[in-house]
Amino acid sequence: MGSPAAPGKGDGVAWVSLHDRLLEELGLAVTGGTLAAGDRVLLDELADRFDVSRSVIREVVRVLEALSLVSSRRRVGVVVLPASEWNLYDPRVIRWRLAGDQRADQLRSLSQLRAAVEPAAAALAANNASIEVAAELMSVAGRLRGLGRSGDLEAFLVVDIAFHQMILRGSGNEMFAQLSEVVAEVLTGRTQYGLMPRHPAAEALQLHIDVADAVQRGDAPGAQSAMLRIVDQAVEELAPIWR
Repeated sequence: MGSPAAPGKGDGVAWVSLHDRLLEELGLAVTGGTLAAGDRVLLDELADRFDVSRSVIREVVRVLEALSLVSSRRRVGVVVLPASEWNLYDPRVIRWRLAGDQRADQLRSLSQLRAAVEPAAAALAANNASIEVAAELMSVAGRLRGLGRSGDLEAFLVVDIAFHQMILRGSGNEMFAQLSEVVAEVLTGRTQYGLMPRHPAAEALQLHIDVADAVQRGDAPGAQSAMLRIVDQAVEELAPIWR
């Protein structure tokens, strides 16, 4: 099997430790197909290839096993698993897939997931969110509109993530709430890879206000309808990538 290329200093990645560097490198190699399903390698071979100790390799392999990217057995070595086995909801797997050739497929899957979940979460939030959460949601929506008009995409991203995470968590459904990091990754990916307009459409900004207003009023159908329009617009904007 081929050796994954090490990222360069100019790729915007700040390595915290040798463990983190190897995890990122091998995760990208597996999700990107450099290490293909069924490929097998021994721990000693990995240690030699990356010039690290077996203990570091073992730690990294344990993480990859937890993500179901690989399996490891004595006298067999590390075997790359097919994508059907991967933990596709883990933010690291999502981030690695967005960084590789599968970006279009990953964006399509994530957009379709959002379209299925977020409108339902908004309806539940209208029924279940506390007065304090509903008021904060309206405040966040207002900040989002201001940042969208200013063209500050970095600040806009932070507030946009907060808005959608508040909806998921405010739904009162613990399984929806656990999708918060998944939504954060797709929103981050859109901005990171230049798929977000410098000035979001005025209609999209208003729709966030509409969602917050409906949640505050306890209008579940209204919150669901406005959120559906938000995610539908996102799908329409990204669809040319996978078409």
